Amino acid sequence: MAKPKRPTDVNQRANLIARIATGEIQDIDPNEGKNPAAVALGRLGGLKGGIARAKKLTTTEKREIAKKASDKRWNK
Repeated sequence: MAKPKRPTDVNQRANLIARIATGEIQDIDPNEGKNPAAVALGRLGGLKGGIARAKKLTTTEKREIAKKASDKRWNK
């Protein structure tokens, strides 16, 4: 079951925040239904993975990856 998303509209989001602050509705718990051990293990792997990949790449490969990311960011 997909959890409800927060509204992107500024007014709707402000309304949601006000309703949560006054206790009219409950806030969404992002960790509900997740196994804490699995979350910790996934985070640990993610923390190790980026460093290991960076060590493996050559300077040229890093430069190509950065250029590709820059092109995607600026040529939307």
